[in-house]
Amino acid sequence: MIDVLQIAGAHHRYGALTALDSVDMTVRAGECVALLGPNGAGKTTLVGLATGLLAPQSGQVRVCGGDPRRAATRRHLGVVQQSMGFPRTLTVAELVRGAAVRAGRPATAAGPVLAEVGITDLQRRRAGKLSGGQQQRVALAMALVGDPTLLLLDEPTVGLDITSRRAFWRTIAARRDAGAGILLTTHIVEEAAAVADRVVVLHRGHVVAADTPAGLTARLPDRTIVARTGVADSVLRTLPGVLSVTTDGDRVQVATAAPEDVLRRWLVLDEQLTDLRVEGAGLEQALLALTGDATSGDNTTGNNTTGDKVEVRA
Repeated sequence: MIDVLQIAGAHHRYGALTALDSVDMTVRAGECVALLGPNGAGKTTLVGLATGLLAPQSGQVRVCGGDPRRAATRRHLGVVQQSMGFPRTLTVAELVRGAAVRAGRPATAAGPVLAEVGITDLQRRRAGKLSGGQQQRVALAMALVGDPTLLLLDEPTVGLDITSRRAFWRTIAARRDAGAGILLTTHIVEEAAAVADRVVVLHRGHVVAADTPAGLTARLPDRTIVARTGVADSVLRTLPGVLSVTTDGDRVQVATAAPEDVLRRWLVLDEQLTDLRVEGAGLEQALLALTGDATSGDNTTGNNTTGDKVEVRA
């Protein structure tokens, strides 16, 4: 596959603070890469380099072989940010047509993209009348109308309801399958696990891991036992092999590297154990293990209160 984003030996400092220290990473055509890490890991700086808003103080950044600070190279880019300010008096159609022209495309390219994103019915609505979720969908249309080779998605599903979020990822999946490369930053770790082909973990300016979501979680021996039980938390913590005990409503979660042994002892204490399941370590646990930081996901699960599974492949 062709690398649509190449970052080699990128180093960037803000005074005494090193934001990136000799970072290497790539995004290939037809691939979705999730960039994860705690606050201050260097994610924002790396995205700034990829968009051409920042220049590396050393190292090299290339988008489709060109310097992203050049206008001709930026035409290969589509960017969806967490929040975008739109002129309130312009209509949706005017915003997307303007984005098409700035990307070197005819204004008529707006119509098919409005349909692709599912906002044809909003095309005459002024930006000042859009909800937060509608604004995100307009931002996606503006990013796609230039037919980008590389899509940079920064918290792209903020404000979207379940239906809109699933539609968003179906659209992204189709673009990826057509050959676009995607770089995603998100605080919703479950979302990253569902949609990413690879995950790059940044910590203190360094890439500490780069693997598939399954590859990262497979590095951890821990398993989670979830059940409803009458056994007190304090008793469960004394069982050999138990690493931690947490509660989630009326359920108890026990982390362990020896689930069979723990279960045998638990069942002796409570023969009426119900709603039992054993799960492998998730991507959130892998991030915590890699960074040693309880904020590795930046509110990793709190933003995904719906509990729905997001699937990127159409």
